[in-house]
Formats: sequence, C-alpha cells, structure tokens
Amino acid sequence: MRLHPLFLLTGLPLLAACQFLGGQSAPPAPQHIVWEQRPEICQRERCSLVNVDTLKFADEPRLSVLIEEALLAMTREDADSQLPTSLRAHGSELLRAQPEGWETWLQAKLIDRHDDLLVVELSSYLYRGGAHGMPGRGFINYSRGEQRALQLADLLLPGQEAAFWQAAGEAHQRWLQTQQIDDPKEFRRIWPFKPTANIALLKDKVLLKYDVYALGPYTMGHPSLEIPYSRLRGVLKTEYLPTQK
Repeated sequence: MRLHPLFLLTGLPLLAACQFLGGQSAPPAPQHIVWEQRPEICQRERCSLVNVDTLKFADEPRLSVLIEEALLAMTREDADSQLPTSLRAHGSELLRAQPEGWETWLQAKLIDRHDDLLVVELSSYLYRGGAHGMPGRGFINYSRGEQRALQLADLLLPGQEAAFWQAAGEAHQRWLQTQQIDDPKEFRRIWPFKPTANIALLKDKVLLKYDVYALGPYTMGHPSLEIPYSRLRGVLKTEYLPTQK
C-alpha cells in the first residue's frame, strides 16, 4: 500500500519567532513559500506533481541558498546524476519526462532557534511508481555569526568523534528498547548501528534522524535518536554545550 506523502512529511508546523526568543531579540520570521507544479496535459487520474514547501530568510540570504541546494540534492536519485539548476527547473524537467504518476514533495521548516543557531529540518518524498515512494531527511545547523552551516567536526572537541558516536550508540540502544521487536539479537544483526549525517543541535538535546532502511525496515520510518547534553560534556565544544543541560 502506498503511504501518502503528507503522512511521511508530518512534523512540526512553522514555529512563531516568539517561541525562540531565549532572552534575546529574535530575527524576523522567515518567509513561508509554498507552490505546486502539475503537467498541462495529463489524461490519467493520477498525474505527476512537484510540491514545494520551503523557507526564505530575508536577513540570512546564505541560509536561503543552502536550503535550496539541500532540497535540490534530495531530488537526486543517484550520486552521479546532475543537479537541477533550481527547484522550478526540477519541476519542469520531471513533468516533461513523466507527466503521469511521478511525484516530488519537498519541505523545509525551522524547528529550533537558540543562541547563534537556526536549525532547519529538510524532508523529501520521491514517488516513481510501485508500492511506495522514498522519503528522505536532513538538517542544517546554521551559525548566524559565521554565516555557514556547521558540520559535526565543527561541534566536537579534538579527538572526540569516537566518543560522540559511542553516545549515539547508547541512544540507539535506548531506542531499540522502545520498539516492539520479536528477536532483538537477530534484529541488531540485520540492522546494526551506524553513524548518520543528519544531526540537529537543538536547544535541549542533540537529535539524530536516520533515513528509512538505515536502522530498520521501511515500516519503522525515520528512527530518531536523542542524546542529552549532559552525556556530551567533554565531547562537544563548550560554545555548543548549554551550561545547564
């Protein structure tokens, strides 16, 4: 049975700027941009479409560019394929190539704002026929002061990458305990723990979100692992470690 993309793209609505004041004046809220493209001619009940729900930051143009680049990368179905020049160009090309039955759903949403950081979650759903499509996830941890997206290496103290993934492995064990698994040992053999690039530095925790098939079967969706900041003392740089977490 095909899962509806609105189910796969569920998440927090856009959060008002007042929720993230954190004792300091908040920047202007981002512009919410939504559009959809459909073919001009389609004779079947199910026509192709491209649906985009994204953000534009008037005060952070570099972040707006990074969001579009990340969403474009999520439309790529293999590592060797060339990226479209824009989201609109992707829509035009998809509808030209296959006007019936293909879908692209892309979304960017601001999920947290604290200290110097804006944290954006990226979601995708590509349907190219079959029982279901392929969803994707990603994050951008954007430093307003440095005008760039932070990578894991930027967050860690020297030599602490192994310690970070050890903490993530412990979070994986906690996640497994919440799942209804008939044979945990066999499950861990088939779906062992692995790192992910999808890391969000939230106000109250570090969140890791995995793609489908990374830590379990498709039906388990996107596994989320949470690491408390208290576990990351001596691992994260102090500027990314809240003093009371």
